[in-house]
Amino acid sequence: MPATRLIDRGVLRVSGEDARDFLQNLVTCDLDPVTPGRAGYGALLTPQGKIICDFLIVALPPEDGGGFLLDCPLLQAADLMKRLKLYKLRAKVLLEDLTNASAVLASADGAPLPADAGVVYDDPRLPALGQRAIVDAEGAEALASAEPDTYHARRIALGVPAGGRDFPYGDSFPHEALLDQLGGVSFGKGCYIGQEVVSRMQHRGTARTRVVPIVFDGGIVAETGAEATAAGKPLGTIGSGTDGRALAMLRLDRLADAVAAGQEPLGGGLAFHLAEKPGFIRFPFPGEAGFGTTPGAAI
Repeated sequence: MPATRLIDRGVLRVSGEDARDFLQNLVTCDLDPVTPGRAGYGALLTPQGKIICDFLIVALPPEDGGGFLLDCPLLQAADLMKRLKLYKLRAKVLLEDLTNASAVLASADGAPLPADAGVVYDDPRLPALGQRAIVDAEGAEALASAEPDTYHARRIALGVPAGGRDFPYGDSFPHEALLDQLGGVSFGKGCYIGQEVVSRMQHRGTARTRVVPIVFDGGIVAETGAEATAAGKPLGTIGSGTDGRALAMLRLDRLADAVAAGQEPLGGGLAFHLAEKPGFIRFPFPGEAGFGTTPGAAI
């Protein structure tokens, strides 16, 4: 059971009698299914529909004080807290930053974590990612036997994006970051911030840019943030990568046009091609039936 301590994660707590309704009216996912033992995945958006921060949402049982823990990116934790306080108004909600006192562990190989490791939960994005746990910072290192690179190599191989690595905060729509494919967006619940933009992209099929898995032909990956091009024209940006594989945010229509014209796509000057499509992705890749149709390209 190798576990990794994810040193790039923070933990916020949202509690109080209005906690569930407070989050339900703000985030992209439906809070109704989020109960102790069943986590959720969602994001807080700008009114224009851009991702401010995405996070995992863990419900605490009444005996642990109730409320929710937000497993969020460390670099976005302070800004997320600031924005939650801005929206709090008169809601009966207590907001706490537990980052310094907590640590986030993740399964490095998809195997279950010990039930007594802390607050243990299945990663709601994809079963193959395994479990995570929020534990006391003191003693966390004793529970972690695998390096973070091990976890991220598995994540990349599964095709699951990570914010700040594979898509930029403040400039990405949920569809582009695959939240619609990973259960991070509800299209059936009520309104939330940015909901109109997200719904319009869903129904009009206007998501042409997506994070997708790629393979570098030479086995050497380009640096994170390198530009992806074809015949000198921009295709997008290379994200995190290892062992010849990477994730990249690409304009799939431009990639399809380049391949059809015999133009080799390059990432940081290195040739690459699309990897096999992960099973959780439901939209068609270039070359598949339905690619480029509306709204099929975005659902």
